[in-house]
Amino acid sequence: MFDWPTFLFSLPLLGKALLITLQTSLLGNAFGFVIATVISSMQLANMPLLRRLGGSYIFIFRGVPLLVQLLVIYYLAPMLGLPNLSPMVAAVMALSLCSGAYIAEILRGGLMAIPSGQREAAHLLGMSRPAILLRIELPQAVQSTLPSLVNELVLLIKASALVSIVGLADLTRVAQNLASSDYLFFQHYLVLAGIYCLINIPLTIFGRRLERHLERSLA
Repeated sequence: MFDWPTFLFSLPLLGKALLITLQTSLLGNAFGFVIATVISSMQLANMPLLRRLGGSYIFIFRGVPLLVQLLVIYYLAPMLGLPNLSPMVAAVMALSLCSGAYIAEILRGGLMAIPSGQREAAHLLGMSRPAILLRIELPQAVQSTLPSLVNELVLLIKASALVSIVGLADLTRVAQNLASSDYLFFQHYLVLAGIYCLINIPLTIFGRRLERHLERSLA
């Protein structure tokens, strides 16, 4: 039986937790995009050292599970004599570093698809390499890879459930606390699954429509 009074009581708590989940996910995605822009440009640089550094970053942060990255970041600062990181800061850092590795591969594919003649023409016009990247290459790469970027955001929102391990009061953590208090595990976790679906299903549909739109425009 579904306990409606308990459900109504938990809604304000889950609403606050939803804001925290969205905040950490969006910040992680935004900072991850900045990191990915740097890493993807390093991978396409003419200097072998930069290419190796960019490839090493992707290899490490795609190879190590996000849960392990969270724990390392959260507990590393005290070991180094630095102030303790708050759960929010640790969560955003881990999500940013992890998503940056995945988004970098997406952007790299978009950047490689840009005709080299555009770079050469911009260089002849006297534009610097950062200006070419930000004003010419990156907008085109984002446009061509937008469906994949939306899908990465969906994956990041789902992966953000792991931040509860460091004590952040996100959706998963609050649902766990509620279930532990009244033992309605199935009900609270069912509501939790429904909330994630309400977030991610529209984003997934949006990403698929974008993909079909791009296919039609390029046909």
